[in-house]
Amino acid sequence: MPFPIDAVRATYPALSDGFAYLDGAAGTQTPQSVIDAIAGAYRAGIGNVGGAFPASHRSGAIVAGCRAAVADLVGGRPEGVVLGPNMTTLTYRLARAIAGPGDEVVLSRLDHDANVRPWTQTGATVRWAEVDPVTGELPVGQYAELIGERTRLVAVTAASNILGTRPDVPAIADLAHRAGALVYVDGVHATPHGPVDMRALGGDFYATSAYKWSGPHIGAVVADPALLETLRPDKLASSPDTVPERFETGTAALADLAGVTAAVEHLAAMVPGTGSRRERLLASMAAAERHELELFGVLIEGLERLPHVTVYGKPARRTATAYFNVAGHTPRQVAEHLAGRGVNVWNGHNYAWELTGALGIRDTGGAVRAGLVHYNDRSDVDRLLEGVARLR
Repeated sequence: MPFPIDAVRATYPALSDGFAYLDGAAGTQTPQSVIDAIAGAYRAGIGNVGGAFPASHRSGAIVAGCRAAVADLVGGRPEGVVLGPNMTTLTYRLARAIAGPGDEVVLSRLDHDANVRPWTQTGATVRWAEVDPVTGELPVGQYAELIGERTRLVAVTAASNILGTRPDVPAIADLAHRAGALVYVDGVHATPHGPVDMRALGGDFYATSAYKWSGPHIGAVVADPALLETLRPDKLASSPDTVPERFETGTAALADLAGVTAAVEHLAAMVPGTGSRRERLLASMAAAERHELELFGVLIEGLERLPHVTVYGKPARRTATAYFNVAGHTPRQVAEHLAGRGVNVWNGHNYAWELTGALGIRDTGGAVRAGLVHYNDRSDVDRLLEGVARLR
């Protein structure tokens, strides 16, 4: 069955402005159902959780519904879903509860800085997994030498946010678990681009951000509740000490949590299907991934044919994400030129601080990033290629 791209696009009001939104790797647009869910929560009346009145009860149901939706999306358990303002904030919070002086952590140059800096700042000793700068691959073999008896945790991305590289996370996790280490998987870039099974990946923790998959700006980290019980984060004396609440500081953005649930429902319904929400998500996201990669084949081949374009990375398995430079133009100039032609792309290091350093382009402006998500179509790709071709 072909992916119903026209029907999917029709659910996104922002796409009516005529721009080609190829900036999804930095944040997607939201469908009308998500907008309605957030507005509906405010319209119905909400209060903080734990109260004796109906508005508080509605908020409690929103929180529980959000945990269940995120768990369905990534293959976790609702009781292990920690919610917060964003992945970076949650990772800092968990890092301080997991690692410290005397521990070792293994980090990768492939990762977004949000899965690097929080761990380097715990005081633990850092060991680095290096990236092949030509292919953009993260070789698994090096982890056998990096992981040892003092390794407390291995942090690794499920997909590079600039090159799209999907490293062999299960193999890395297996090496970590044999040494008794934990595995923290950054799934922020991976989650929008295909089915997710955090258990199959081997992640003890799986981090994701709803605004990368058509939701509002909410982050989540999913783990086994029994594992969370062993961790003691800093918290207010008066706040709950239960799991997962002990990791959640302050009052939640309750209406946005209703939007997260609506975003998961939207993803599950992109293609017709039956079964549980989890089953429909797996089928729908697999169809979306096929759609994205088919379009990406056109995009990446078109860029590589242009003699004035340098494309970074040639990973064997990747998301539909391209990172490139154009001779004679800075990345910012390319982005401005494309914006003038109705194409949204990002430029710079995109927080891939270590990776752009390894590629030798961090200090010269990084590169241009164009990424496809499920609502992009062939016209978006064609407009990008035409715009870049004109910079010859």
